[in-house]
Amino acid sequence: MTRTTDHAHPRPATDDMTTTTRPAPAGARIPAHARSTTLVVLFAVYLALLAWVVLWKLEVPWVGEGWRRTIKLVPFVATARAGASPPAEVVANLLLFVPFGLYLGLLAPTWSRWRATAVVAGASVVLEVAQYVLAVGSSDVTDLVVNTAGGLAGLVLVDAARRRHGERTGVVMARVCAVGTVLALLASAAVVASPLRYAPPGGEGGLHGTPPMRPSGERAPG
Repeated sequence: MTRTTDHAHPRPATDDMTTTTRPAPAGARIPAHARSTTLVVLFAVYLALLAWVVLWKLEVPWVGEGWRRTIKLVPFVATARAGASPPAEVVANLLLFVPFGLYLGLLAPTWSRWRATAVVAGASVVLEVAQYVLAVGSSDVTDLVVNTAGGLAGLVLVDAARRRHGERTGVVMARVCAVGTVLALLASAAVVASPLRYAPPGGEGGLHGTPPMRPSGERAPG
């Protein structure tokens, strides 16, 4: 009788062990969902900041006059109404769209590179059309090419991170995106608070010497 009772005691212990270890896999999934939600929020913040920078150069949103509308269909060269894009502007546009590729690569890992690149190009087209409709800048094919290249560079960086970090890619790149987005917000706040900034319509020249708006005048699009 004593032997049977001795053998009966270890069984509840093994049952206790199984009940305590069962919640572990469920708990392991929570950070992944939280990470995905965080990435979606950060991506939305990035998109809002991107539109603000591209359309209004961190100024209060406004709608321009019709004379400001310019379409430049030949990339990287000057035209009769618009000069060639400065190298600094080309590099800035490239860097602005690298995070777009990073976020797409993390949020849509099953997409092909061409599909993700097409989404980046589509977003760039939307911004160029918005610039024309709102008359807030030049609609330039140069920007479309460079912006798409920036997004493609971000996708390549995600692929390189997957080869190096494997299953930890999501964690590592989520931290990179979070830090980058926060730094971009801080930099934007610093520019907004600085006296050296783009002038609003009718104001004095700012960082790029934007002249006052005038019905009969023209300027090189920014």
